[in-house]
Parts: sequence; C-alpha cells; structure tokens
Amino acid sequence: MRNCGFIGLGQMGAPMAAHILKEQPLTVVAIEAAQQENFKRLGASVATETAGVAACDLVFLCLPNGKVVEDVIFGANGLASLLRPGAIIVDTSTIEYQRTLGIAERLQARGIAFCDAPVSGMQARAEAGTLTVMCGGPGELFEELQPYFACFANKILHMGEVGAGQLAKLINQLLFDINAAALAETLPLAVKLGLDPDKTGEIINSGTGRSYASEFFVPNILKGDFSKGYPMAAAYKDLISGAEISARQGIPTPVLAAATAVYQSALLAGDGAKDKGGMICHIEERLGVTFRSKQEGGAA
Repeated sequence: MRNCGFIGLGQMGAPMAAHILKEQPLTVVAIEAAQQENFKRLGASVATETAGVAACDLVFLCLPNGKVVEDVIFGANGLASLLRPGAIIVDTSTIEYQRTLGIAERLQARGIAFCDAPVSGMQARAEAGTLTVMCGGPGELFEELQPYFACFANKILHMGEVGAGQLAKLINQLLFDINAAALAETLPLAVKLGLDPDKTGEIINSGTGRSYASEFFVPNILKGDFSKGYPMAAAYKDLISGAEISARQGIPTPVLAAATAVYQSALLAGDGAKDKGGMICHIEERLGVTFRSKQEGGAA
C-alpha cells in the first residue's frame, strides 16, 4: 500500500478518511481543533498544513469546489510543488469537467498522476462506507486504487479516461436536481388541492412517483427540516456545469432548464443555505400553503 494522505475533512471527507484509516496508516490535514483531536484519537498522523502530506505518494482530496481543488494543488505550497514525480492525486470532490481536464494536464507535465473519482451517496452512506465511486483515469491506475476506494465504497465504477468520473457524477446530480425541483412544485400543489400532506407523502414514497430525492426529502419537508442535505448555494455549481455542457454541445435540455429556474427562484428568495428540499419554501409562500405533517403543527 502507498503512503497515503487525505485533505478535506468535511461532511463527506471525514468519514471517508476514517474508513481508510481502519485499513492502513493515514496522514490527514486537519484545520479545526476538533478534527485534529478526533483523528489523533483514531490513530492518524495529523498535519495542519498541506506540507504535512509532502512525503505521501497518494493523496485523496474531498473539497467543496473546483477553485479550492486548484488552490490546494497549484497554490502557494500546493501539492504540485510538494509531491514527488510518480505520486498520485485522487480528487473525490465534485468539480467542473473542463477544470478537471486542465488539472490533469498540468500535473502530467510534472510527472504526477491524477484521477477524478467523485462519490455519490450523501453523508449517511459515507459514514456507512457504502458510497458509489465514479472514477475517470487510466485503467491501470484504477486497478491500483480499487482497494482504497473499497474502504469507503461498495460500488466502484471505472467510467473511462480522466474527466469521465465527473461527467458521470454530473448526470446523476442533474437527475437528482430535477427530482428535487419536481417535488418543490407538486407537493404544495397537493396541499392547495386539499390533500393531506402525511398521506400524500406516504403515497409518493410507496408508489411509482418515488425516487431517492422523495425518500430523502419528503420526510424532512414534512418536519420543516431543510438542514439534512448539501446547501443549495454550494450545490448550484452542478446546474451551471449542466447548462455549460448543454450550450457547448448544442444539446437541448428543456426539463433541466425548467428545474434550474425553480432552483434559481429559491436562491433569489434567500433559501441558499437550505438543502434542496428547501426549494419548496418559496413555492409554498406563493400558494399560501405548507406541506407539513399535522403532527408537526399542521399544514396551512
């Protein structure tokens, strides 16, 4: 096994790193004191700066967006200047396809291998070690990395060359976004027409209208809890990527465009800190209803 490092101990990265640590030694870069104490207790080597993983020859990243990924790799004291030729960087973040290609090209010129391996499954599956990994990179590199991916994932797919992992993740995310926008539109409609929210949610999640989005968001919407998923303001990058690819390729995506408008309306309404279930709030306000459980205070 390679000398392994991990940068990005957020909602997804912390449990992923903890799972790797169960299988082999790991150096983590931890900024917050609570993270430092937690990973010391788990047995990790803890650094407070990127330079702490300079001796590693395999570094995993799990960061919030493409700009942060580029800063960590190419910024002052970035990985590109610290790691030796022959090292590998695995980016499990969700970032733009074109940016991924550019990062790979720049690292190749320095003799550092790179693959994109975004993950799907949200925090609960990260904690359970049952994520899905979509990997883009050379086949031989994918084969070498599979034992590491298996620490935190139970579905590991090689999607093709560098960038293919990000494209696969984007397709999945856009479908998820469309489902969330559809819930935001139809659930208030149900209440406006006089249907009971609890029973409507039960019908959706036991019928043909169910989806992962409905199974995750409907119970939380009924409780008025919009804090369980990724904030909309941070996740909006996926819709930007979808629109860019649609425009560049000349491929019409009318359903995605409509879902994006719902998303944008929620952001303009000031709901960006809420998860995607929060898209419902501005529509509820327009219709003068709320899709809430009667056990939680009743629907308007």
